[in-house]
Amino acid sequence: MRPLSLGVSDVIEEYLEAIYRLQERSGVAKTNDLVSMLKVAPGTVTNTIERLEKKLLIIHEPYRGVQLTDEGRRIAINVIRKHRLLERLLTDILEVDWDKVHEIACSLEHWITEDVVRKIERTLGYPKKCPHGNPIPDESGEILSEEAQPLTEFEVGDRGIISRVIEEKTELLQYLSRIGIRPEKHVEIIDKAPLGDPITIKVNGSVQALSRKMALLIMARRR
Repeated sequence: MRPLSLGVSDVIEEYLEAIYRLQERSGVAKTNDLVSMLKVAPGTVTNTIERLEKKLLIIHEPYRGVQLTDEGRRIAINVIRKHRLLERLLTDILEVDWDKVHEIACSLEHWITEDVVRKIERTLGYPKKCPHGNPIPDESGEILSEEAQPLTEFEVGDRGIISRVIEEKTELLQYLSRIGIRPEKHVEIIDKAPLGDPITIKVNGSVQALSRKMALLIMARRR
């Protein structure tokens, strides 16, 4: 049975988690982005947003998007914490490839209790980041703060260390893995086309070209 202590449905958790991820990425969650991320019909998103607003979990401003309330953020961070610890468990202990753990964690995150989460965290040695480099909230909801910018913000000649990949789709992670892009890898900007595409980088000893859209998803710390 589902742990009763969570007090909200899987659907509500999924929406709050998606809104948090979009806010984390761009500061606001727009309806169209939720449709794309959750792979549901626009009408379904509209109806669910109305439910979340009635429960005081979000604030919705038409044409401006959705923001989490304090309670909505608390629930979202709890789900994110479970998700990212599960990803670490899957990679570190079960040796599952980093491009597969996101989907598995999505299936499991709603069903584990707080006691199990604490045991996973202790067993793993209290990790600060998931396999993709994204911060894992601690039990109190605090999140590691790190100065990092998307590769699009770097100029030709700039060097950095890849901090995290903020999109965890299997196809993207498989491609990034093939070209050597992983958290903590050194990266150098070799060239930027005048209109933004492509951005040419050197990583892991080889030169690669990234679209602006892809470069936006890769965060790095400046060296």
